[in-house]
Amino acid sequence: MELNFATAWEAISDEIPRSDALLQGDTRRNWREYEDRAARLASALLAAKIPTAANVGLALYNGPEYSEAQFACFKQRATPFNVNFRYTAGELRSLLEGADAEALFFDSTLADAIDEIRSDLPSLRLFIQVGGDDTPDWAESYETLIVRYGPAPRIERSPDDLWMLFTGGTTGNPKGVMWPHANMILTMKATYAGLKQRVPRNLAELVESVRNITESGRVTRQLAAAPLMHGTSGIAALTTQMTGGAIITLEERSFSGDALFRTVERHAATHLTIVGDAFSRPMLEALESAVSRKDPYDLSSIFLVLSSGVMWSAPIKQALLSFNPRMRLMDSLGSSEGVGFAAKLESDPDKATTGRFSLGEFTKVINEEGKEVTPGSGERGRLALAGPLPIGYYKDPAKSEETWPTIDGRRYSIPGDFATIEADGTITLLGRGSACINSGGEKIYPEEVEEALKLHEAVTDCNVIGIADERWGQAITAVVQLTNTRVDDAALIQSVKENLAGYKAPKHIVRVDRLQRQANGKSDYRWAARVAHEALGK
Repeated sequence: MELNFATAWEAISDEIPRSDALLQGDTRRNWREYEDRAARLASALLAAKIPTAANVGLALYNGPEYSEAQFACFKQRATPFNVNFRYTAGELRSLLEGADAEALFFDSTLADAIDEIRSDLPSLRLFIQVGGDDTPDWAESYETLIVRYGPAPRIERSPDDLWMLFTGGTTGNPKGVMWPHANMILTMKATYAGLKQRVPRNLAELVESVRNITESGRVTRQLAAAPLMHGTSGIAALTTQMTGGAIITLEERSFSGDALFRTVERHAATHLTIVGDAFSRPMLEALESAVSRKDPYDLSSIFLVLSSGVMWSAPIKQALLSFNPRMRLMDSLGSSEGVGFAAKLESDPDKATTGRFSLGEFTKVINEEGKEVTPGSGERGRLALAGPLPIGYYKDPAKSEETWPTIDGRRYSIPGDFATIEADGTITLLGRGSACINSGGEKIYPEEVEEALKLHEAVTDCNVIGIADERWGQAITAVVQLTNTRVDDAALIQSVKENLAGYKAPKHIVRVDRLQRQANGKSDYRWAARVAHEALGK
């Protein structure tokens, strides 16, 4: 594999310059414009002396700027990484410091939070603001830089250049998963196969595949409904661009099913990337509402809806499929630590399932001894993925060895998903072995929320768990022991939001006289879950 994202995309822009690349509302950029704007931003990075392999944060909402900034980093052989735009100033400081960030693209709405922490981050020396009427004197304006600089010259690059995806992973602190470009491209085999192409190994094969895809009329127009800062849309977008497709983003920052389908109609989206019920339930409500008012959406362009990162319930799938018999649903089981663990392509409403998948080409289910679980035995095991993998977590070799162990001479990704394998070879996903909560595709760790709750003077002790929720997958629930029972639930929830991103705040508060812990002092999450279920009637 000789390919690098930037070098590949430059070749694509030369081959199909007038084809759509980035669309949002009235903004429509073709591949030539996309490459030119990215090249000008690359000049700004060069002028600021951002070195090769420097880590550059993208604290951006979905939009053309996310893709352009990422492309610019690739052009200069810098390593772009995602920054959650929901983070508080303290969370941003921790992430950017841990990532050794040297430059940051940020949305104007985050300017105050960035200003609060920038003096604590001496290695972060270039701030580029996207949007806003005024740019602070310590930052550069994104659009001004594009006007100020000419395109950076094209340079030689390596397939070992990195793309980094920060994830909650398998510990409570965000971990930067380091993906070499070549390895990420090799994970795209299934997509290329669906387009009747092979994964290109060099520029000549890439150009030929893009030409073939374009001439066949099978170009992907991906509507990234889920944030590009997360793996589901982010990895899919890399794949879409490698095939010469277009990335479509919503103008609205609060998700709306109606806005999604209006955008589908406007830009003829062929693929949607979502995160389970948190997205598909509002989508279904919008579809039903449109039918009831006798103004149904035109869904004819949609070929595939891809969901990953969270359970996707069968009833929702069944209902969605009833609106468009041409549409296919891809329920994918993957993680930042590995792509292609398992998946299920569904088109028949009567056969839609929850948590049932077919194993990927390089995946097996192994027990604690590292041996394969016998199909139909009922034995629980962990999913283990071989094939193209990341090189590890940024600055954490010990955790890297734990997540990507070598078994019988072969390296695997084992992030912690447990499953049983049925006699027919399909698997039933059981979930992570840790207490990690997955709410709307966001990973939330109990200890972090517990410590935030304990900052409130009325909280003596607490446990935080996830309770099954129709829309979010899991709703964060706090079981609390209080010294002052007069404090109301809203105040406790608000106290968490003052220290953590809002999505990490509890949706339910369950009060107990005394919190139960294990004999060794560790949290007894099973007890907390039982108490919460009884109190909430779930």
